Amino acid sequence: MRGVDLDTVTIPELQARMKRGDLTSSGLTLAYLSRIRTVDPRINAVLHLSPTAMSQAAASDVRHRLGLVRGPLDGIPVLLKDNVNTRDMPTTAGSLALAGRPPGRDAELVAALRAAGAVILGKTNMSEWANFRAAKPTSGWSAVGGQTRNPFVLDRNPCGSSSGSAAAVAASLAQVAIGTETDGSIVCPAGMNGIVGHKPSLGLVSQSGVVPISAEQDTAGPMARNVVDTAITLSVLSGRQHAENLDGALGLPQSAGGPAGLRGKRIGLWRLPSLGADVDALMTRTAARLRAAGAQVVEVTPPYQARLAELEFPALLSEFHRDIDAYLATRDGDGPRDLAGLIAFNRTHTAERTCFAGQELFEAALAAPSTDTPGYRAMRAELDDLSRRSIDETLAAHDLDAIASPANPPAWTTDCARGDNDVIPSSTPAAVAGYPSLSVPAGFVGELPVGLLLMTGNRRDAELLALGAAVEQRLDAWRAPRFLPTLTPLAGR
Repeated sequence: MRGVDLDTVTIPELQARMKRGDLTSSGLTLAYLSRIRTVDPRINAVLHLSPTAMSQAAASDVRHRLGLVRGPLDGIPVLLKDNVNTRDMPTTAGSLALAGRPPGRDAELVAALRAAGAVILGKTNMSEWANFRAAKPTSGWSAVGGQTRNPFVLDRNPCGSSSGSAAAVAASLAQVAIGTETDGSIVCPAGMNGIVGHKPSLGLVSQSGVVPISAEQDTAGPMARNVVDTAITLSVLSGRQHAENLDGALGLPQSAGGPAGLRGKRIGLWRLPSLGADVDALMTRTAARLRAAGAQVVEVTPPYQARLAELEFPALLSEFHRDIDAYLATRDGDGPRDLAGLIAFNRTHTAERTCFAGQELFEAALAAPSTDTPGYRAMRAELDDLSRRSIDETLAAHDLDAIASPANPPAWTTDCARGDNDVIPSSTPAAVAGYPSLSVPAGFVGELPVGLLLMTGNRRDAELLALGAAVEQRLDAWRAPRFLPTLTPLAGR
């Protein structure tokens, strides 16, 4: 590992070293395993390590020596959120109810990663049931894994529910990680932990074998310390595992991250002053930097947001009941077989209530109208229509390449008694519409990272990643965490 900085090295740089023969996947995997042992006790992001990680790496080394490399992820260590099925490790969604026998087969996205030669390093902690159990949950906490901490300031929250994946990537415990999102659970943790997170267009990545909330909104996606690694990982997750480089994988132009990458781009800034004066001031500085690079930035307010907020939660309740019952029916063992069984399990297992006691969302979902009812179908149809129009009409009215907004407020203190302080509306339009969104580091409020969320039209993931690469280079806002125990009164808010 001589000369390799795990904080800053990219997948193309690692592959170039492996091709030259001065780096092996085994050495890289050992380096990440060592870092997990020494660093993870401070942030509690990694739940399980794969028993086959080193043998996977050794197999990749053989392929590299023989010139049989399967693509850009061959030999690259990847962590998975613990709601993604793995045949050789538990998949619990953070709940003791699923802590028994591992699933019988990998999720399709895991099969794609293995086929591409990636080293499945282990599983990350997450907000239990992806924050869809209690009315006031605490992000990053699960009964299985305890509390994940924000690596920038350890008493601050990592945001949910891909909290462990984001914190692990920020702390350089793997090259990339996989998160999942229903509304905000990739892009908020990415922003709050100072990394890149991409929520793909709905359907681009298979959800087969992933613990669900809603088939109408759920998607897995990549999280990394830079856009190029994020895009390469998406190329594999979306089934293009034989692409040899970023351009071949996603059609990104050579100049995407270069000096001219922002020239002539039109970006609509959705300021969201409700996230606080410090975040709003950061957005002002961000807009100025993008304009200085040749972008045109205009202020926008996507329509229909109040109606989306009114309709989304009731629709998700009905969809969760349908989809969690279907998922639980695929699991072997003695655990609960449906939502009613999960509710009963939580009532009789006190460890499920050590941070927060409630399961109000479970109970509301059990009582929610079926997805077969006309009322539900009308609600989802209106959600789909208004969410897509909110983005499409805004893009068209101002001739925009993308809409930008803050991805998160500064991280709040973690408090089981209070729960989260996470009213963050920026993720909702793209999440409900099934359109792509991308969080890139924008800067800091004191010691706490804030992300810039970019969103655009359906299936325009490659264009969004190209724009994100240019924004990333211009803002140059990434920095490694310092693992501060807390903030002094003068250092933060």
